[in-house]
Amino acid sequence: MARRKLPIGIQTFREIREEGYYYVDKTAFAWRLADSGKYYFLSRPRRFGKSLFLDTLAELFAGSEPLFRGLFVHERWDWSRRAPVIRLSFGGGVVGSSEDLREKIGEQLRINQEALGIGCTEPSTSGCFAELIRNAHARSGERAVVLVDEHDKPILDNLADPDVAREIRDGLRDLYSVIKDSDAHIRFAFLTGVSKFSKVSLFSGLNNLNDITVSPDDSAICGYTEDDLASVFAPELEGLDRRQIRHWYNGYNWTGESVYNPFDVLLLFDKRQFRPWWFETATPSFLIDVLTERQAWLPALGQWETDAALLSRFDVGQIATEALLFQTGYLTIDREELVGGTYFYRLRYPNQEVYQALNTALLDAWTPPQTGTAMQRRTLYQCLQSNDFSGLEALLQGLFASIPVDWYRNNPIAQYEGYYASVFYACFAALGLDLTPEETSNAGRLDLAMRFNGQIYLIEFKVVELTPEGRALEQIKERGYADKYRNSDQPVYLIGAEFSRERRSLVAFEVERLI
Repeated sequence: MARRKLPIGIQTFREIREEGYYYVDKTAFAWRLADSGKYYFLSRPRRFGKSLFLDTLAELFAGSEPLFRGLFVHERWDWSRRAPVIRLSFGGGVVGSSEDLREKIGEQLRINQEALGIGCTEPSTSGCFAELIRNAHARSGERAVVLVDEHDKPILDNLADPDVAREIRDGLRDLYSVIKDSDAHIRFAFLTGVSKFSKVSLFSGLNNLNDITVSPDDSAICGYTEDDLASVFAPELEGLDRRQIRHWYNGYNWTGESVYNPFDVLLLFDKRQFRPWWFETATPSFLIDVLTERQAWLPALGQWETDAALLSRFDVGQIATEALLFQTGYLTIDREELVGGTYFYRLRYPNQEVYQALNTALLDAWTPPQTGTAMQRRTLYQCLQSNDFSGLEALLQGLFASIPVDWYRNNPIAQYEGYYASVFYACFAALGLDLTPEETSNAGRLDLAMRFNGQIYLIEFKVVELTPEGRALEQIKERGYADKYRNSDQPVYLIGAEFSRERRSLVAFEVERLI
């Protein structure tokens, strides 16, 4: 199979098909949705192929038959029907006020009028949108297709200012309500975005949307599957470890087939390096601020449990932390369970990239810049490689000792007990190490189990008042946390770490080898 061009950052279906880029055929999803329903909503993280799928829908309904030759949908589609396509996209630019939003919507409507050769006379944006849909139907004889990309971006851009965000949300709600009221003139409508705002807040006028975000059949509607890599991208796999690719970039799941982040995969094939390509393209500071303000307990971050309703409860000023992390792609669904008529989800980090990069970002945010955490992470790794526990203790003591008193005083995150353990955990997680927080045994819950370099480390944290009490290591032994490891063929180390609330430092670090 010959190598093709990599469609990095390309969201235009026509360009991909005409210019010889790799293309993963998603037209089976498009055909099934068009054949079985009318109004759809899909939430996926940024840079996951939503815009490309929307553009594919646009070309499909517009009847661009040559572009689909050789694809799943080609022999199944009625190419004699060409629908007028109305497209709205809020992905470009920043909307900072309700006035900006009106201008942005007006701009979008003018672009569609020019593309369809239709003029509108209604003065309001919602009136013009409704008129555009009616006139498109009347002019072509076919009902219109309405596609909305990044439907929520104007709101997300202003979450730090709730009053502005609410004004923009209300303006978008007024716009989207037109879609339901124009039912007689619409053949198909599809809205995408990063977040899933509650229907009451944003879609109260469009409550007939079929939300396919967590539909098992549509889990792979965006992203690349394992089969896609093996078939479409086979020429790019030479020299790369498939297990490592899977570990770094696969794992996103919406109750169906797991997928790779397409942006990561394409950058990997281009650069031939395993790096957090997706994470580096603008992890929102708002997310870090929320986790800091809410004093997130980092060891439990990648194993939360929640119900389906909570993941949908997303509105300005009322954003559950689990919903924020799930909808933005930093957590994904690990397991779905129906209990007593309610669906519950176990969440996890999707892959190595997100797990390592998010904890690195939080570690950098939760310690002052002058602590030099980047160099400390490197030294930490070297200490673990050589089992240099004295060096490890000195490094961790130095980390907390380097945090100025004023920083503790001025940062609420440093005022709660979990701060010490969270930073301790983040130091190891930022290296991408295999960690199991709150590992359960018959005796209770161990704070942290770590597997590295063919060895196992069982770690217990304690926060003490002033002086070390020696209870952390004793608790591991007294409660039998290590019993299930006694027959392990790997060396096992017990580590007790104690942090002084008064001295703001690590005051005890005891290590004992079990076997």
